Amino acid sequence: MTKAQKIARMTEIVAALEEIYPDAICALEYGGEAWRLLVMARLSAQCTDARVNLVCRELFSVYPTLSELADAPLESIEDLIRPCGLFRTKAQSIKEACTIIRDKYDGRVPDTMEELLSLPGVGRKIANLLLGDIYGLPGIVADTHCIRIGGRLGMYDPSLKDPHKVEKILSELVAPEKQSDFCHRIVQFGRDTCSARTPTCDSCPLASLCEKQFEKAKKSTAKK
Repeated sequence: MTKAQKIARMTEIVAALEEIYPDAICALEYGGEAWRLLVMARLSAQCTDARVNLVCRELFSVYPTLSELADAPLESIEDLIRPCGLFRTKAQSIKEACTIIRDKYDGRVPDTMEELLSLPGVGRKIANLLLGDIYGLPGIVADTHCIRIGGRLGMYDPSLKDPHKVEKILSELVAPEKQSDFCHRIVQFGRDTCSARTPTCDSCPLASLCEKQFEKAKKSTAKK
């Protein structure tokens, strides 16, 4: 496909996802507070959103403010987030990031990619999530669902697994004002339909727009 064809197809995909999921909701239950979303996004590395939500109900009940979490004993944070895995590394970066946000940014999570990437434990995926959900700015959150499904839909080679490259490609194919909500919808679509191991292709609402299905049809026709 040419780039123009990919943009046209992605426009259709975005519209279809909007019909399937009218409400684009972040799977992390952060209650509208930016610092909580940062913490939860950090915890979600190699952990399910459902587990992060569960763990953070207790974490935020014990440390309900940014300042309290910044001042919390590291061992206490580690104990509370242990079920999310990699708890020592995550606890250290969470405590440090909260301290920096409080002391350097007066308690406000910064609103630029450069500043967000300077925070411990924050990569482009978390930064784009924050920029989109909190500040309404364009950004592709290239998580595992997004990477897998974008390849299957034919936006790039399915073997591509580099989040930064995927982010760059999709940011040129999805309209800026649609990017944040698209990423939330694609996550839900990945869970409901286009899973990694057992995608339900036969009943997929995006089958007519999917490169994987086009290739499957070509092979079937060739055999005949």
